[in-house]
Amino acid sequence: MSADIQVGVVMGSSSDWDTMQHAVQIFQQFGVAHEARVVSAHRMPDDMFAYAESAGPRGLRAIVAGAGGAAHLPGMLASKTTVPVLGVPVQTKALSGVDSLHSIVQMPKGVPVATFAIGPAGAANAALFAVAMLASDHPELLQKLEAFRAAQTAAARAMVVPPQEAP
Repeated sequence: MSADIQVGVVMGSSSDWDTMQHAVQIFQQFGVAHEARVVSAHRMPDDMFAYAESAGPRGLRAIVAGAGGAAHLPGMLASKTTVPVLGVPVQTKALSGVDSLHSIVQMPKGVPVATFAIGPAGAANAALFAVAMLASDHPELLQKLEAFRAAQTAAARAMVVPPQEAP
């Protein structure tokens, strides 16, 4: 892969890192150049808009955006860039991330945001989706993704269910 940054991982605050680090780990595993930043839609809207507007010209191919309690970040980014935005609802204490999920999936027509599962699984899957997007132009990345999927299949086939005791 190119050393140029391919994907941005953004979140509204450092408390979202517990979830969003799972996306970063996937990018590291696959050797995808990425950046991770706090870009709050509420605390630093000018920085957030500048990030979105510069994403395409800087060569970003996707943005994985964590959506915390108010969940505005993915939609606001998508409104200011044509770079695909992959929204990850961050699990919150108050509503377990359902509020974030509902906010992301209610984007108005013309503001597309892909939506993934709540929490770490969503962050990892958003990163894997971005890897799959990039793999169409990078055969070596496609090979890594195919090997990853084959390893998942092999692990599932190797699972052993313990025998049940008769009642």
